[in-house]
Amino acid sequence: MLLISNGALVDENAFGLNLPNRGLLFGDGFFETLIFVDGQVRYAAGHHARMAAAAAALHLALPAALASPEDLENTLSGLATANALPAARLRLQLWRGGGGRYTPLTNAVEWLATAEAFVPDETPVRRAGFALETHSIHSPLSFCKGPQAWLYVRAAHERQRRGLDEIILCTPAGHVAEAGAAAIFWVKDDVLFTPSLASGCVAGVRRAEVLRAAQEAGQECREGLFLPGELLAADAIFTANVAAIKNVYLIDSTSFNFDKISGIG
Repeated sequence: MLLISNGALVDENAFGLNLPNRGLLFGDGFFETLIFVDGQVRYAAGHHARMAAAAAALHLALPAALASPEDLENTLSGLATANALPAARLRLQLWRGGGGRYTPLTNAVEWLATAEAFVPDETPVRRAGFALETHSIHSPLSFCKGPQAWLYVRAAHERQRRGLDEIILCTPAGHVAEAGAAAIFWVKDDVLFTPSLASGCVAGVRRAEVLRAAQEAGQECREGLFLPGELLAADAIFTANVAAIKNVYLIDSTSFNFDKISGIG
């Protein structure tokens, strides 16, 4: 497979990271996961907006190849095409260049883009449960992907150990935050609910698209801090990320039976 390293298209077998690397040493950066389908990068503008916000929060300067939504689209579409992938899952990793210890020496970014085949999977979540070992943490960087990735690795370990299809993270105060790798939504009395960013959830690109589509359709939407009981009283529950929207049929011992929600995001 081919990848892009700091703007250059290279074979993965010839790729190597230069040291020092602040991404490895300090986690001084962030990442994006994007989907390329039908000849374009899905939600490129939303991804770029989140990247720009993450770069600003970390005091990083986006490189020219990723400087605008159009640049992002052209760069990553080119990678998918170079790998002859009609549908691709793209991973974009950005980190601060240079060395130093905690005090950075530069705001310049080094970056890596990789691609793999993407196969859509909207298999419903048959069994979910609330995380018992890990909770969400609100921070100045909790909206983006990467700085708090250990939370989701830890939650995924618990999900796998418990034999769940999905796991739901809550705040330290017990409010629902998000699923392990997706935003969580529910419908109650024709109102669409989702946790606010104050819960520490990621500002998901698909999350924003679901809210936009629902509002354009005239559906009432409420973002806030909600307790698990409010989620479990829902008429319907689904998760949403850039790859898929999935119905949730069981959370712990509470079941939900409904037809697939359509026309959202």
